[in-house]
Amino acid sequence: MLLKKCLAIIVLFSCFNTYAQIEEQQLDELIKKTLTTFDVPGISVGILKNGEIIYAKGHGVRSLTNKKDMNENTLVGVASNSKGFTCFALAMMVGEGKLNWDDKVRKHIPEFKLYEAWVTEAFTVRDLVTHRSGMALGAGDLMFFPEGNNFDVNDVISNVKYLEPKSSFRSEFAYNNNMFIIAGEVLKRVSGLSWEEFIETKIMKPVGMSNSKASYNRVIDRSNIIDAHTRTDGEVVQIPHDWSATANPAGGIISNVPDMLTWAKFLMNDGVTSEEKRLLSTEQLHELWQLQTPLSVKKNDSYDSNFKGYGLGWFLTDVKGGHKQVYHTGGLLGTVTQFTMIPDLNLAIVVLTNQMVGAAFNTITNTVKDSYLGYDDRNWLKNYGDRNTNYITYNDSIKKAVYAKVALAAKDKNSPKPYQITGTYRDDWFGTITISHNEKSYTITCERSPNLQGELLPFNATTFVAKWNNRSYDADVFVHFTFDETGNATGATMSYIAPITDFSFDFHDLNLKKTN
Repeated sequence: MLLKKCLAIIVLFSCFNTYAQIEEQQLDELIKKTLTTFDVPGISVGILKNGEIIYAKGHGVRSLTNKKDMNENTLVGVASNSKGFTCFALAMMVGEGKLNWDDKVRKHIPEFKLYEAWVTEAFTVRDLVTHRSGMALGAGDLMFFPEGNNFDVNDVISNVKYLEPKSSFRSEFAYNNNMFIIAGEVLKRVSGLSWEEFIETKIMKPVGMSNSKASYNRVIDRSNIIDAHTRTDGEVVQIPHDWSATANPAGGIISNVPDMLTWAKFLMNDGVTSEEKRLLSTEQLHELWQLQTPLSVKKNDSYDSNFKGYGLGWFLTDVKGGHKQVYHTGGLLGTVTQFTMIPDLNLAIVVLTNQMVGAAFNTITNTVKDSYLGYDDRNWLKNYGDRNTNYITYNDSIKKAVYAKVALAAKDKNSPKPYQITGTYRDDWFGTITISHNEKSYTITCERSPNLQGELLPFNATTFVAKWNNRSYDADVFVHFTFDETGNATGATMSYIAPITDFSFDFHDLNLKKTN
């Protein structure tokens, strides 16, 4: 009898996490130091444990302009954390028998075509949401990024056939937003609702996400919403919100800490709402969190992980002791977010920010997570702080060297003459780029994305630098011209001048041919 009682006590004791979790005051201090270390105006953080919200606070300010406090209810674009919603919606359609994960995309979108005919015919709905298309990282993102372009979902469907693969189909992971845009169109065609209507009425409303919207332009009350910020020319400044509604299925959702924790509680409750309504079968929820596209694990992984990869709209890995972690991050111009769940610990962590430096959310998430997993204090603040400082210094040094050479090239009489490079250039999927000269300087303009306009500055005998007028993009590129035997340009390609440039500025995927 005594043995049985001891065993019962051991079992009961093991049901609770016995590690010393980070205290509220410690977390407050960590977040305040994170704001300063990474120059982030505002951060909101939430922790859900055993079905209860044990932390939900905002720190700093939601905007450098209005100086209003960031709080737990402040709305933030969660960006690619929207992808989990897209896949959940598709899974609901699978559950209703209107869709199968392994349906060919052309069954639902007959006009869908990719670069290779055999891949077009083999491509499934599952392939749309698992980043294994064979295309390069962020291929085609310039069709929605930055805001202000005139591409719509039909343009995306029509133009992906021009994106040449960089690896064989299903062989490598390469993050791709446009496939999620197309997945959103699949949802529309099988459900009869727009992606936005479906997400809000079929998921957010029954789950209880009362303050969230499926798109920035659907937010009516903007009295407590962030402004975006980024580091521009060495200083953090406020920038306009930037997101194209075309890409909502890839990253359009606006939410806050309480609503995202409500989403986490619902997911970790086996897809059952607080009102005991099941939105998705156990089988389909299980399918969402199964590994589809593997990723390598570093030899000295920080969390002793054995596997890592992508499921259906979620990154998946195991952390200390084999705990399965389901997570995602999101990034827009001026904001980054992180959403983490460890279901067998009944733990969720949400970090929302209004400055685009991922080291800030990693600092907070890892510190909180470590306290529940039993790791000693690993001082993530200093770890990521030092890395971030070094990375910024490295990128700034590259830019400084490039523009020093630009200054010298301005005096070089051997640089190409205006008549050699001015005119129009066309890329099959991005459209027309115009290079003009006004007797003093060159201008580069992207017809279908007019916010991408800037100076074109000589660099060497075959290369110029495109310096975009909007300095918050931090996306200046080399423009490499090819010339014919007469010395006139016949085409051009582009490449980043510094690695800090967001991969969604995929200028490197352009193949420009001079048309006149």
